[in-house]
Amino acid sequence: MEPLMPEDREGKLAVLGLEVIRRAERLRSALHPLTRQGVVQLVRSMNSYYSNLIEGHRTTPRDIEAALRHEFTGDRRQRELQQLHWAHVETQRWMESELVRDAVPVICGVDFLCELHRQFYSRLPEAFQEVEDGSGRRHRIEPGGLRSSVVSVGQHLAPAPEKVPGFLERFMDFYGPLIRPTPTGLVAAAAAHHRLAWIHPFLDGNGRVARLFTQAWLQLAGASADGLWTLSRGLARRQELYKAVLSNADERRLNDFDGRGYLLERRLSECSEFLLRTAVDQLEFMQGLLDLDRVQNRIAGYAERRESSKELPSGSGWVLREVFLRGQIARGEVARVINASPRTAQTVTGRLLQEGLLISDSPKGLVRLGCSADASSHFFPNLFPAGTE
Repeated sequence: MEPLMPEDREGKLAVLGLEVIRRAERLRSALHPLTRQGVVQLVRSMNSYYSNLIEGHRTTPRDIEAALRHEFTGDRRQRELQQLHWAHVETQRWMESELVRDAVPVICGVDFLCELHRQFYSRLPEAFQEVEDGSGRRHRIEPGGLRSSVVSVGQHLAPAPEKVPGFLERFMDFYGPLIRPTPTGLVAAAAAHHRLAWIHPFLDGNGRVARLFTQAWLQLAGASADGLWTLSRGLARRQELYKAVLSNADERRLNDFDGRGYLLERRLSECSEFLLRTAVDQLEFMQGLLDLDRVQNRIAGYAERRESSKELPSGSGWVLREVFLRGQIARGEVARVINASPRTAQTVTGRLLQEGLLISDSPKGLVRLGCSADASSHFFPNLFPAGTE
């Protein structure tokens, strides 16, 4: 699987890596920490949506939201897709928690990669527990188990199963020390994304594991902006090109001028550049989306429309903007915010809680902004494709 790093003679990839680091740092400070928590949960669902969309599975934000509340539809196929998204979100939540408490020795190690796979597949319904090969035969997927059979993806014939442990050991030894908050570390993350997909360690789910692995790398390298952006959105929006650059980087070395390893170095450089440019693009998108003035205006516009149609009580917009800016407020402050009596304030607060526009941890506790699927499509537009509400 050599070469493992693209040559960067002109420094173009390092410049992109530095841009990712700088933009992630700016994005991290875009919101109040408590407001950020709600948006991070939304982005986690968005990551699930787009990662699964790349694999050909489409559902709606409302279905995902319902699944996270364990409210599954009666339609079998739709319910299975809800379970698929729930499995992805729960696996990412587990992964992020493990990284925060420093419970993972090295994310490039086989133990972590297999556990990622196990966490995901052990939560899936029966419909996603099997895979069909080119001959039409069905194979049971072992959650967390390395594959024991030969597989091909498009024109790529993955390494023989008996070679996989050795390739994974080389993967860990080379990439493990490169997980650093530096431009080179970000270039290495892009290269590792492809090389993990090339090894294809599992019978199925390699793309999802590779994207979660890359998310973990970004988190450890301080480039995840605390979970406020996801690479998968950009990859899904250009998924044909994404799949093409992954496939191109599978090409073997053609002659002595192509590089020093088995695989074509130039293609790995192209793949790494695509991934880094996609990261910069998504960071720029989220920075604009989370601009304080713009979000306030969208919240105000949303509330005004619903107040004018009597769907929400007067003063709702003021409360939502106050909570967005401050992260949370006491229920007793609502009367001051809307300049009304405590009784009226209680009515406004109750309705906003009922609508999911405010959330609270207890019946009398502080309230903070709710990121329901309906409201989020207005507060943070274009997170999902048009028509998927």
